Amino acid sequence: MPIEAVLVDIEGTVGSVRFVHDVLFPYARQRLPAFIETHGDRPEVQHWLQEAAREAGIIEAPRGEIIALLESWIDADRKATPLKALQGMIWAEGYAAGDFESHLYPDAVDKLRAWHAQGLPLYVYSSGSVEAQVQYFGHTGFGDLRPILSGYFDTTTGPKREWRSYHAIAGQIGVAPANVLFLSDITAELDAAALAGMRTYLIRRDVPDAAAAPAGPHPVANEFGELPY
Repeated sequence: MPIEAVLVDIEGTVGSVRFVHDVLFPYARQRLPAFIETHGDRPEVQHWLQEAAREAGIIEAPRGEIIALLESWIDADRKATPLKALQGMIWAEGYAAGDFESHLYPDAVDKLRAWHAQGLPLYVYSSGSVEAQVQYFGHTGFGDLRPILSGYFDTTTGPKREWRSYHAIAGQIGVAPANVLFLSDITAELDAAALAGMRTYLIRRDVPDAAAAPAGPHPVANEFGELPY
């Protein structure tokens, strides 16, 4: 069966894990308290603060306690949707101010552009919010790559290690799972995608211990140029 759509992860797949952990996470953590104090009355910020409290089982708490909760989630790299949404808003301000550019591997950019030129729809699925993904691909050293992407998915669709999430994505993009290629550096995510019926490839980049990580049933590529598609 031909590949009719490509779905990619970000960290460790198209971009560096180090950029996210060494640049984006510290940037958001440092600015989180001031951002919430300054923008806490915005409806979308209020919504995600309430969602964070609900997820933590907090009925009512002062704003400072919610800020401390979010900071602890950042330190633990928790994949919490409310945190990811707020981080995305903070990063959007950083991108707009020119404080940083997102990192992408040249081989990934070349392959994405080639697939786009062939008419192959390209989608992103990351634990970062859709807003964060849009900003990530809009501010790169290779220019604005948003025009070559057809859509974005985050944890509002479902957890990345649950097969139902990939089944839902296939339904939303209108392509049978067997005709979707999913690329990630995380074997558990690939397992979930394969269980949903997608084709998979493990990308081994700069993830700690990646060389020793078992690939399971998934073929392996060290860079996008090695992919047979």
